[in-house]
Amino acid sequence: MTLIAKPAAKVNYLNNRDILKEIHLSKNTYCSFRDRTTDHQFDMILPSVSKINQKTIAEARRNRADRHKRETGEVIDPKKIPNTEVVFRVMTWEHIPMAPKKVPKTAAKKKKIEDILDLDDVTEDPLADLIEDVVLDPTHMRVNFPPFWHYRLDEDKNPALVGKSHWRGDLDTGEFCKDHGMMTRKLATMFMKLCERYATRSNWRGYTYNEEMRGQALLQLSQIGLQFDESKSQNPFAYYTAAITNSFTRILNIEKKNQNIRDDILEMNGLNPSWTRQNSGKASMAAMSGPVVTTYEE
Repeated sequence: MTLIAKPAAKVNYLNNRDILKEIHLSKNTYCSFRDRTTDHQFDMILPSVSKINQKTIAEARRNRADRHKRETGEVIDPKKIPNTEVVFRVMTWEHIPMAPKKVPKTAAKKKKIEDILDLDDVTEDPLADLIEDVVLDPTHMRVNFPPFWHYRLDEDKNPALVGKSHWRGDLDTGEFCKDHGMMTRKLATMFMKLCERYATRSNWRGYTYNEEMRGQALLQLSQIGLQFDESKSQNPFAYYTAAITNSFTRILNIEKKNQNIRDDILEMNGLNPSWTRQNSGKASMAAMSGPVVTTYEE
């Protein structure tokens, strides 16, 4: 009796569902909730509180029923879900402080010179008020992901605030903070796996600076990893792959530029340039001369 070995099942090392879960858990570390166990999971994302109506409530119920079925396998009727159990994520910048306007370099330099000379007519300069007083620009401070609030309906179907992003402490007495959270260990491992798998592709694995490409891509993912907006897309895999591609291409262009500089220096000193430069010259000459035609005489 001969045993036939079954082919190994294909393993999907990463999928959008797992990535979205880790993104959600990472963002929660930067948030404050009234009840962290029940208010952290949202059922629908809306641009404003005014969009909470009967239609969006019904859709949020369906989303909650679908998520419950995926997690537990139990099928529940969306109509039996109370309104007080659904949570809405509303994208807002209301609680983010305004960013101070940067002082122009010319104004800062002039202010420094005036402080050194100890002039008395400093206030006559219109730029002096710009330097001494903090002027706020109508733009908010930069944060690592789009800010939001979580709302839950009460018995009278009025939205009540139950969570804030980039917030530390109580919802009423807390304060804005954007550095107290952290990325989950599993999401960081996913980023490393993405960079490693992408670096083994046929069009990238032959370069000697492949490791530098992976390092640049990993640095880029650590900076923009949480900027993925779930309200616009549910495909973070494509978002991260595009960021990795841009990082690899950037390192490739930098290395090509440095190689061209080295080849120019070698040619100026009467030395042979790299094989890439030599082969590119032969290829261009062959293209200019056209195809070779061989004739035979009888």
